[in-house]
Amino acid sequence: MRSEQDIFDDLATLCASPGYVHAIAYLCFRDNIVFYAGEMTAEDMQHLFSRTRLIRTEISTLVGLLIKHDVEYALPGVEVLQQYLERTEGLLEEMHHAIADQAFAGIDPKQFIERGFNPFSRGEALREPIFYNGESAYSFQYRDFSPRKYAADDEWLKANKGFTIQIARDVVHAIERIQTKKLSSTLQLLRCLSSDKRTLLPCFTFTLEEVSEASGVGKADAEKVLIAFSLPEREKNQGFCELNDFNAANATPLLRTGDGALILFGHYSLTEALYESPFYWMVSDQKYANTAMVHRGRFAEEFSRERLELVFGKGNVYPNVAVYESKGKKAGEIDVLVVYGNRAVVLQAKSKRLTIEARQGNDRQVKEDFQKSVQDSYDQGFKCAKLLGNPKYKLIDSNSREVRAPRTFKEVYVLCIVSDSYPALNFQAQQLLRIERAEAIQPPLVADVFTLDAVTEMLQKPLHFLSYLNRRTGYYARLMARDELTILSWHLRKNLWIDDKYDFVMVDDDVCASLDVAMAVRRDNVPGKRTPDGILTRVAETVLGRIVAQIEARADERTIELGLVLLRLSERAILQISKGIDAVAGKARGDGKNHDITVLLGEAGTGLTVHCNDEPIIMASDRLRRHCVLRKYVQRTGCSC
Repeated sequence: MRSEQDIFDDLATLCASPGYVHAIAYLCFRDNIVFYAGEMTAEDMQHLFSRTRLIRTEISTLVGLLIKHDVEYALPGVEVLQQYLERTEGLLEEMHHAIADQAFAGIDPKQFIERGFNPFSRGEALREPIFYNGESAYSFQYRDFSPRKYAADDEWLKANKGFTIQIARDVVHAIERIQTKKLSSTLQLLRCLSSDKRTLLPCFTFTLEEVSEASGVGKADAEKVLIAFSLPEREKNQGFCELNDFNAANATPLLRTGDGALILFGHYSLTEALYESPFYWMVSDQKYANTAMVHRGRFAEEFSRERLELVFGKGNVYPNVAVYESKGKKAGEIDVLVVYGNRAVVLQAKSKRLTIEARQGNDRQVKEDFQKSVQDSYDQGFKCAKLLGNPKYKLIDSNSREVRAPRTFKEVYVLCIVSDSYPALNFQAQQLLRIERAEAIQPPLVADVFTLDAVTEMLQKPLHFLSYLNRRTGYYARLMARDELTILSWHLRKNLWIDDKYDFVMVDDDVCASLDVAMAVRRDNVPGKRTPDGILTRVAETVLGRIVAQIEARADERTIELGLVLLRLSERAILQISKGIDAVAGKARGDGKNHDITVLLGEAGTGLTVHCNDEPIIMASDRLRRHCVLRKYVQRTGCSC
């Protein structure tokens, strides 16, 4: 097998070929465009999960190598273009195999039988999932979160770049709309051209005038934004000499042509740059760097708080909670605390991201980045979680409110949230995170702000949110997917449930298509289903679904427990039990007599009994109590009634 560097060098030579820019345009069109008629469906997105599709990091690599030289725009012949495409895909496939092969290079086979040896925790092994993991954020999240993230930095942006973050967001959004319109016009034009004159490059080309008109931003301001995200003319991405080197095509994805037009091959790259690049502009200013860091951390905390308030309400969410010992000594601090009945959520937010050195497979740097981004967050959260309910400590939030927490918690969840996209975060957490065990404290959920946004968008009811945390953390060591969104999508469709006979489950990426559609409908005004078919549609309409909705109306510890037990059932069980309840209710209505149904719920001493009759509540409750006592002895359980 050839070395990774030899393959990279061959790819660089290919990208410098005359007219190669047209090959990139074709690949971007083939692998990134979603076509649909009427409403978008999950089926319309299935090609995005194809194993043969080039992902964004691969295309960004091609663009980064393209701009290392003066770009030649002359359209090559059809046969030459086809050769470019075949050679590109061959080299990228070879590159993938070379990177994967390096994951186990230098390991003595004897190490695999050593206790505690984990080959996937090494930096070399993590390079492959980091580069090929795909995206954990939606482009519209990058676009729409940017004004919020940098709102406090507008004064610096205006003084140093000449525009506000909102203006930049409007320009970026306008480019997306322009390119969407150009897709249709370009395809219509191609039908009239002979094959040797066809190119998809016009789909990705636009002008300053078009941007100014579409965005409503003056030409002068719009041009400043375009300049900020364009590679300066004299720079040629000189530092991009290895696959994981800094690639200017990510920070400045706009290409300027000789006639004054601009090219953008991937709108995702531009929205990501909008979200991430301003921070690096600001920290390069030594006088402003510390302020920028403070604002970045504050954004992560405030955003997380607002998303949890959407689910639990402001009265149950406490920001910046200081944990004090009785003598006034601070024992810890919680970025965001949720108290809902006898359940708690401890959220710790960090703004450290994966460095270039870590992406290159530097084992020490991978672990150092993870320590600062996730491990420290978890350690702080776990420490504070252990103190909850202890009368020795007082909880005081940023508004000087004392948090009245119950003496004991049935479950405490630790959420470790990072403010930026963190490649292969799920995989790294499983390999590198050191977790502790304590009564009531569940294994952590590690995610970024984009995932938290999606989870709270789709699960806006407290019990549904807590049930997801319960199932997700309960399967901490048994469940793996490319990212948390895939697992969330599976949960929405099937109710996250794994049979005990399975030791490990891997969820494929294409499960996420229905969630992708729902989020695009909600955030980008795409026509389609706002909610995937599943627990929020089929289950919600059942008898048990309506019972859960009534329980969520108030945070009573006893009813919360019942609600969570019901939500832990598989969708099939929920539908069957609801059908049984409907049947006995129908009989009771028909003959006026007492009818009941009892179901074991799979947990020791846990079951559900429903009585349907027309008796006064006092008589009905006594009848139900006697039934439960008798049932206790039948099932030989030790619970009290």
